[in-house]
Amino acid sequence: MRHRPSALAILLIAGAFVCLAVAALTVWRVERALGGSKRELAAQELLPIEVRHLSPLPNPGFEPISAPAIFKSGAAFQAQLYLAGPAGLFVYSPDGALRHLYRTGVDLPASDPGALAVGTLADASEPELLMATSSEGVLAFNGRSFRQIRPTGEGDRQITAILPLASGRLLMGTAKRGLLVYDGRTLKQFHPTTSNVYVTALAGTESDLWIGTLNQGLLHWRGGETEHLTEQDGLPDARVEAIALGAGRVYVGTPVSVAELQAGKVSRILARGRFAHALLADGTSLLVGQVESGVLQVSLAQQGTGLATRRPIDMTVGRTSDAGSGEDLDHGRVIDPAVPSPRSSNLNRAATATVEQFLTVAGSNYAVADEGLLRQQPGGQWSEVLAGQPGMLTDRNVSSLMAASDGGLWVGYFDRGLDILPANGGEPVHAETEHVFCINRVVEDTRHAAVVVATANGLVFFNRDGRQRQVLTRESGLIANHVTDVALYRDGMVAGTPAGITFLDKSGAHSMYAFQGLVNNHVYALGAKGNQLLVGTLGGLSLLSGDAVQRNLTTSTSGLTHNWITGLVPLADEWLVGTYGAGVLRMAADGSISSTDATNRNTVINPGAMLADGRLVFAGTLGQGLLVGDATGTRWKTVTAGLPSLDVTALAVDRGVLYVGTVNGLVKIAESKLQ
Repeated sequence: MRHRPSALAILLIAGAFVCLAVAALTVWRVERALGGSKRELAAQELLPIEVRHLSPLPNPGFEPISAPAIFKSGAAFQAQLYLAGPAGLFVYSPDGALRHLYRTGVDLPASDPGALAVGTLADASEPELLMATSSEGVLAFNGRSFRQIRPTGEGDRQITAILPLASGRLLMGTAKRGLLVYDGRTLKQFHPTTSNVYVTALAGTESDLWIGTLNQGLLHWRGGETEHLTEQDGLPDARVEAIALGAGRVYVGTPVSVAELQAGKVSRILARGRFAHALLADGTSLLVGQVESGVLQVSLAQQGTGLATRRPIDMTVGRTSDAGSGEDLDHGRVIDPAVPSPRSSNLNRAATATVEQFLTVAGSNYAVADEGLLRQQPGGQWSEVLAGQPGMLTDRNVSSLMAASDGGLWVGYFDRGLDILPANGGEPVHAETEHVFCINRVVEDTRHAAVVVATANGLVFFNRDGRQRQVLTRESGLIANHVTDVALYRDGMVAGTPAGITFLDKSGAHSMYAFQGLVNNHVYALGAKGNQLLVGTLGGLSLLSGDAVQRNLTTSTSGLTHNWITGLVPLADEWLVGTYGAGVLRMAADGSISSTDATNRNTVINPGAMLADGRLVFAGTLGQGLLVGDATGTRWKTVTAGLPSLDVTALAVDRGVLYVGTVNGLVKIAESKLQ
């Protein structure tokens, strides 16, 4: 006889089913929430990136004025040698002939090329030449065209080191974000322990990786964990310049010596007192590329003292006997230029070269130096086999320009003095002394047939032919040696310094600083018109009449949006005011401040990089190119295409031609092409 369940039993069974259903629903909701959280976390880890085909920029007409070719890195790719530097990417055939130059700012983004490497990425079907850039991510070249792997976050695009992996992933060291990894589709941080460091060097594999940093020592990623080695662990310095692997050991170059690591620990110190900027280990010796001291070869044989011996190499330069053979790089032939540079006649250059990188091609060692390529001969000597092309200019880092009344162009450099380019196209005159080395401003004083040069170590007076006439320093009456700007004023001139201003006239030298009413001691810009003098400082703007302060303008007392003043240009009865952080403002005759089309947040006008000639107004920016305004400074546009760098530091106009100085060279353009 079958028993029917009681009502209570049915109720209990139903309750159990309800509880199970509720529990299942709860678990499902929790798993869904956790899954959503994981997806959100993964999405948050991804960094925005775009990969696009790269086409030449539409150059409006800028023409470069030749400057020395400087090399920073190199790689052998598709039987040709590629050398990268500020001017662009140079392609050389095996016999040393320059086959092509991909120019920075025209064929390539206006961003300094950096490290080169060859690898096959996950989103490519063939090997590519990979090139890091200083502000535009990574460029990939397959021998026919470029593509750009560009993180869209501004802080993610400054690539300082690259390492393609066998898996097809690309490691990208950055200056701010730390180590990033690109897998062909996405970009993200490699690991939390390798983030927020300035990466200087990469070596190793995906499972055993060494990461050099600017000031935090060495990171070692292995087995999913990161070990941190610092000076407390035996590193000679917290700054890592280079990493080399060889024979089960790791070599770490620093500004003071090289550390040899064995089993992850510092075992000995090599090349003491040497600035180890580049390294190459071959098992028996270590090549150390130095800053301005060429190559040092270090024997890796163990010594009783625990230190390796150091044997400097004979750095005498000599052409190799098999030069110009025309054979492929992969067959081990030397590269020798078809037309040697005149600069290569300097037989001591290899001994003073800055070595940026070592290359091994078909069993031969090469050193990429700042001004050329060196090859190690069987006896250990180094021969210069390729020299960078010389230029009309001495350097690429232009800090000041002045078009003289005789048609000559004066070009000041950040740390190489100045060049005078004659109007007739003759040989440039170069001046570089203890006083003429860091040029802030060049002004022609036609009243006395002189050129006045403001430098970091005084005010230097030249004849118009380039002969130095006089040097004024603090001992001569200046309020400080470092002269940031100079302006002709009334019957004399005014020198701006970080300590105030000094008036130089017939009565002698007398100075003014904050105690006498100047708004701030640190002067960056001067503007003079008639009896009116404007002094732009770190803390605002002072308006003077004669040598007396009439009014001070700051963010709290006027319409200034930034106190740091970097440029002053007169327009009729008004002034255009360049700032460090707010672009260009306008100041009316009554001292009122208003904005312009070029007033933009986070726009920096470089000190001294403002100019007006009655037709157009120009302002050079930090990293944003050239601002071009109409004659009244009302309508503005930004020009970037064709510039070798977006950091515009100096301007000059002569006979309808605009000269634009940047941190990466000098270009010129007909002013009409910018209207």
